[in-house]
Amino acid sequence: MSRIRSTSVLLLLVLLFACGPGGEGKQAVGERYGGVFNFNETQVVRSLFPLQVKLVSEQRVASQVYEGLVRFDPSDFSILPCLAESWEVDAGRTVYTFRLRQGVRFHDDPAFPGGKGRELTAEDVVACFTAVCEKGMGDAAFPMFQDVVQGADDYHASGEIGGKVSGLQAVDDQTVRITLVRPTPIFLQRLAGVGLAIWPHELVEAHGKDLLRVAIGTGPFRMKVAREGEAILLERNPDYWGRDEEARPLPYLDAVRVTLVPEKEKEVAEFLAGRLSMLTELASERINVLADSIGEDGERRFNVRSSAALSVQFYGFNLSKPPFNDRRVRQAFAMALDRQRLVDEALHGMALPAMHGLVAPGLAGYPYERVQGIRYDPDSARLLLARAGFPGGEGFPRVQLQVNNHGFGYRSVAMMAQEMLGKELGVAVTVSVVPPSEYYDRIERGAALFWREGWVADLPAPENFLALLYGKNAVADTSQPSPFNTTRYANPGFDALYSGAMAQLDSTRRMNELAAAENLALRDVPLVPLYHERVMLLLAPKVQGLQVNSMELLDLRGVWFSRPGT
Repeated sequence: MSRIRSTSVLLLLVLLFACGPGGEGKQAVGERYGGVFNFNETQVVRSLFPLQVKLVSEQRVASQVYEGLVRFDPSDFSILPCLAESWEVDAGRTVYTFRLRQGVRFHDDPAFPGGKGRELTAEDVVACFTAVCEKGMGDAAFPMFQDVVQGADDYHASGEIGGKVSGLQAVDDQTVRITLVRPTPIFLQRLAGVGLAIWPHELVEAHGKDLLRVAIGTGPFRMKVAREGEAILLERNPDYWGRDEEARPLPYLDAVRVTLVPEKEKEVAEFLAGRLSMLTELASERINVLADSIGEDGERRFNVRSSAALSVQFYGFNLSKPPFNDRRVRQAFAMALDRQRLVDEALHGMALPAMHGLVAPGLAGYPYERVQGIRYDPDSARLLLARAGFPGGEGFPRVQLQVNNHGFGYRSVAMMAQEMLGKELGVAVTVSVVPPSEYYDRIERGAALFWREGWVADLPAPENFLALLYGKNAVADTSQPSPFNTTRYANPGFDALYSGAMAQLDSTRRMNELAAAENLALRDVPLVPLYHERVMLLLAPKVQGLQVNSMELLDLRGVWFSRPGT
């Protein structure tokens, strides 16, 4: 009953709001220009520097400032030219030659002589990609080059700084050549993420590595001011190279203002008062506010854009510490969680239970039916816990489930999971709400024992999800942070299947090998896949040209505001 009723509410909302007034239409040239796009991020924004961007909240802001050689078309994820206007691939499919767009300039900044941004060159690209391979500098982005770019692994292992990676070459000022270890079917998609965006060496030289208040890219908007924990203001880049289909200069907007208010209630109130252009991740307990969103005059107060997301929410385990260093305990916890009930009751049906594992549904060719997933089986869970030495939960230590309170249903799901684990296993779980400033740092340092984490795809491929379990992405030294593989899971069998699939040119075989790898990892249960969310954007009726997409890419270069009467 709950699931059917909640799904009906969602469908009604989409019908009511998704086709709101003010379609794009035709307007005079000047009518598309002007205005400030306002949105809020309840999640922490720690840095905008491409090599430090790890969260969706950071990606949404950084992608307005920084650009890569190529980019995703947000409508279908096809690869479009960006800083590279064209490229060629050799017959062996291991050498990519990119021709840079002429006349692209970095944003004006005091880091440059006279404060005037200089022109982008091939050396800038090589320097940025070399930094990706530097241990400690590019760790978050390095998996995109790992096992792929010639010389990248050796350079990363050496700990060298300021050297050369053999597979990266500036042929001349406008030409970059990248040589791969072997053919890699999704190499261009790897280049499209914000982690491989291009920045000038002057940025770090002049401003160090505390790069929230300062950002220098080539994108449609440039940094105006940033106040940590308060707001970020980006202004229109008057020198931006981009043009629309009618050769008009982009972007249309004057500015983008991002407030950093962590309280979701305040964000919703600001949106309903008309002071925000967009609202993301509506809190589950505020879903009913949508039903009241039509004013007495019949006018819609916002439009809804919704899409299935290429994302997964999961609970991670610290594999190096008791009690979760015992696989039987991890299996017991996983089998005691009823994912369908979590989705139906805690999330009001606005997600899909992760019945087939970590990889989000919707990726063409992936054999989801081959992935067994982790079944809900409380009887077997109790038996496993008893075999681990904790019959009926007797003697089991009290553990904390670390969550944050600023995403869709995180706390309500955790409270229900706490109840399930107590009822089915007799274990005591405390839900610990950790402040955003500490949350991910605790996970990466291994200070958390049991935690919530989410992953939104950087590229539309199953490899991007399974990379979270790749042994080469796990930092073995537990005194050092592990920013990518946070559970530090390492299984030689999984790694062999995963790396073999990466080099597999036959798509069907590649997908089957990846599914086999996922099956193997799920038997070890380094994490518990919970559910796959939906992307839901609430937009002010005047917002035009913004496309919702399953990777939550936010592209504001072509967004504009409709005017009354248009």
